[in-house]
Amino acid sequence: MSQLLTYLLVGLYSLTILGIIAVIIADNRNPLKTVPWIIVLVFAPVVGLFFYFFFGQNLAKRHIIPRRTRRRITQQIGAIGQTGLPGLPEHYRPLAELLMATIRAVPLRGSRIEPYTDGAAKMEALLGEIARARHHIHVQYYILADDATGRRLSDALIARAREGVEVRVLYDDVGSVSTRRGFFDAMRREGIECRAFLHVQFPRFTSKVNYRNHRKIVVIDGRVAFFGGMNVADRYVEGVAWGIWRDIHFRVEGGAVAGLQAAFLSDWSATTRCRVGGASYYPPVEPLGDNLLQLVAGGPFGKWRALQQAESFALARARRRIWIQTPYYLPSEVLNTALQSAALAGIDVRLMLPERSDSRVVDLASHSYLDDMMKAGVKILFFGAGFLHSKLLVVDDDLSIIGSANMDFRSFEHNFEINAFVYDAAFAARMAALFERDAALCRVLSPGEWFRRKRYLRFAESVMRIFSPLL
Repeated sequence: MSQLLTYLLVGLYSLTILGIIAVIIADNRNPLKTVPWIIVLVFAPVVGLFFYFFFGQNLAKRHIIPRRTRRRITQQIGAIGQTGLPGLPEHYRPLAELLMATIRAVPLRGSRIEPYTDGAAKMEALLGEIARARHHIHVQYYILADDATGRRLSDALIARAREGVEVRVLYDDVGSVSTRRGFFDAMRREGIECRAFLHVQFPRFTSKVNYRNHRKIVVIDGRVAFFGGMNVADRYVEGVAWGIWRDIHFRVEGGAVAGLQAAFLSDWSATTRCRVGGASYYPPVEPLGDNLLQLVAGGPFGKWRALQQAESFALARARRRIWIQTPYYLPSEVLNTALQSAALAGIDVRLMLPERSDSRVVDLASHSYLDDMMKAGVKILFFGAGFLHSKLLVVDDDLSIIGSANMDFRSFEHNFEINAFVYDAAFAARMAALFERDAALCRVLSPGEWFRRKRYLRFAESVMRIFSPLL
């Protein structure tokens, strides 16, 4: 009897594994993602089933943020009157049309953008603007830490809430998992609306673990906003054990503020099912300059992967320069091929990575891509002064792509991200100057050095590359 029961359990388990494999295949995912899941389920079925249950389910066809909500918020942006394509370089018009078609990224004119490359300066600027808030403060971060930096922010928000300012805080439930609930409860007691994005309740909502909100947005009175790559934690201000934390964040005024407000309110609506909007959240603004940008709120919904498609399209149309900063390089085959093709065509392609990141596994997978990149003529720079967490892409002389998205599968496929495509020669020159300043702290990887590294290391990199779509 016990033997029969064992056979039945083994049979049911095997059918479950085969059923999941069939679902993965029928889902018509990218083969680069399908194959690793099948390998894990076949060779480590117990572990594979556990990880698939938590991280492998595809929510792309579920409308986490309803289409009607996105359409309504897009209409509010259009009402401010600072939209349209006039002034866009003709070469980038197809890119702008692509972003409007895939994700309704409305072109916004006349924005003033100020970069911050260290956490201390960004925090001082942010706290200064919060102190001047009069109507509302909207805060969204992937990580809100309960440390000295996090408490400075919460104290500033509480002070404004006590003065009658509306304060809404949205944090990612997994990104801020180590933050004590009491940290958020203290803000709630002061009247701050504080919510977790895609709250994870086990076992009912386990599939949501893999779909995280990686955006970092603060909007104050609809007049000024911050976004970029910096979260709120001590390490973004003080650095890491092996050096500085080199990042990039932006303060914006003008037309772009409405786009960032729309991204926040879209996520707020998805989380709370409450609509917030109106003229007080989208006040009229005067154009500040002649630049044009599109804010791309990418995420795991709908048919298109707008960020990946747009970046691939921009790289394929580059004519002179492609300079990239990213903490993690785990590209799709399309992106990887676009960069190699550009380098082979004589375009100046430079890829700046941290010499050491916060994940050894990701480092191994990332390094597996560098052999072919170097053979194609891509210049690889390793930032050695600390951890390079900056996300920056400069194409030719008049396009910059900035924001929260890394150049990896997770940012393009799973995370909710916010990037800006900025069409402006002066801004591109500023970003290129920042790149060159960081290059002075880098070592250029030589083929002779790289191709002589230990065989066991190269094998470990190759193994990790197989699983790069899942990292």
